[in-house]
Amino acid sequence: MEMQRGTRRTYPAGVTSWIDVEHPDLAAAREFYSGLFGWTFQKVGGEGSQYVVAQLDGRDVAGLAERADAAGPGSGGWNTYVAVDDVNRTAARVTAAGGRVVLPPTTAGDGGRLALCEDPGGVPFRLWEARNRLGAQLTNAPGTWNFSDLHSADPAGAADFYTAVFGWQVTDTGFGAMIRRPGYGDHLAATVDPHIHQRQAAIEAPPGFADAIGWLTAAADDEQPAWHVTFTVTDRDDVVAKVERLGGTVVSTEDTDWTRAAVVRDPQGAAFTASQFTPPAN
Repeated sequence: MEMQRGTRRTYPAGVTSWIDVEHPDLAAAREFYSGLFGWTFQKVGGEGSQYVVAQLDGRDVAGLAERADAAGPGSGGWNTYVAVDDVNRTAARVTAAGGRVVLPPTTAGDGGRLALCEDPGGVPFRLWEARNRLGAQLTNAPGTWNFSDLHSADPAGAADFYTAVFGWQVTDTGFGAMIRRPGYGDHLAATVDPHIHQRQAAIEAPPGFADAIGWLTAAADDEQPAWHVTFTVTDRDDVVAKVERLGGTVVSTEDTDWTRAAVVRDPQGAAFTASQFTPPAN
């Protein structure tokens, strides 16, 4: 979905709104992702800040940060943020529901306020109370964020936790457990994506898909449970070739009725999925 020029995208409370990745070598990360997705970068923060906002077509799409201890497949990789109206109150709900607040609510410059949390299974996620930085301003276009999916060791327990904290609904579609924030599709239709309901009806998307913010799945036996980030791409095979040329690693590829996808790692170990949308012909 590409929104109209000049429109700032907003995120209701309980909707995933931003992603970033932490690496020990920010310059190398910038080189990889600019080569892969065509991103440009804008430094944010004051003197000494090692955080840049990646942009595509002049719009914010993700963040990159430098952190000395962030290398390797088990480092957490890409982070997913959930929009909240009040980070203090939501952090209290995280604790009450059995999660943990790792970094208490703190101010992140003039962009907003954040907290770092873990769900009861130890999966990290972040809260974002937006001020000047509202969240990703271009999504679902080639080279931008598509979804963040929760790969959990305890999907039923995770569903209970996130429902208590954010009011999510987890719906079994028959081919996966869809995470929905009720009312989100109507928000999109009223703001940046007026034709979302008609477009999804035309491709026979599952009921309630306009409210979808991700998928919940059981983590594989050899997989670290995490919020896993997916990027939209035009051609999966072209991206796979670029990943390898830029020093990354292809972990696996998969073709389904709806997508051609590849799980890859960047040169510093952060995993993500590149997904080409290939809906069934009607």
